[in-house]
Amino acid sequence: MAQQRDELVRQHADLVKRIAHHLKGRLPANVQVDDLIQAGMIGLLEALKNYDNAKGAAFETYAGIRIRGAMLDELRRGDWSPRSVHQQSRKVSEAIQRVEQETGRDALDSEVASKLDMSVTDYHHLIATLNTGKIVGIEDLGVSEDAVRVESQDDDDSTPFHDISREQFQKALSEAIKTLPEREALVLSLYYDDELNLREIGDVLEVSESRVCQIHSQAMHRLKARLKSWQD
Repeated sequence: MAQQRDELVRQHADLVKRIAHHLKGRLPANVQVDDLIQAGMIGLLEALKNYDNAKGAAFETYAGIRIRGAMLDELRRGDWSPRSVHQQSRKVSEAIQRVEQETGRDALDSEVASKLDMSVTDYHHLIATLNTGKIVGIEDLGVSEDAVRVESQDDDDSTPFHDISREQFQKALSEAIKTLPEREALVLSLYYDDELNLREIGDVLEVSESRVCQIHSQAMHRLKARLKSWQD
């Protein structure tokens, strides 16, 4: 049994590294990829312990969720983002929400910047900074899909209510993404579905990596504004 476990660990070590390097692509320079890999290996061991092939999911799919969840948990425990980053991020989402409530359409960068009493250039700099200053991802928008899916099989919280809540959030998130401006939706698709990094997305869109960072951050803050009810 121990020999089989060790073999599975060796087989999936590259998966841990791949997920770590992909996640590192949107984190500040002070976050070390080796720390992500270490946390991911713990997630892999937990996946080996809790995996049940009777559930139908392939082990690599299940392990990938556990590995990424372990990395995010480790980062959140450290919570290296300054309080000011959280406050600024909330202000951006609130400004987007106010503009869209007033206009009934997608908020323009200039309108959000005006709400924040800053220039468009400063606004672009701000959202790019927010994107690299903290983890900004789908899991931060409301009900965390990963958090629900990685619960151990004997967790009392794994109830039909949680399944329904997860499904409702996924549906709301899917609908909200469909309402995003085309370029923002494309960046999210390339990043989360195709797993391209920011530089690769820039090559596809023929824009700079910093511009992709701005578009990604703008999309995430717009989604946070539109899914605010899931965060309250």
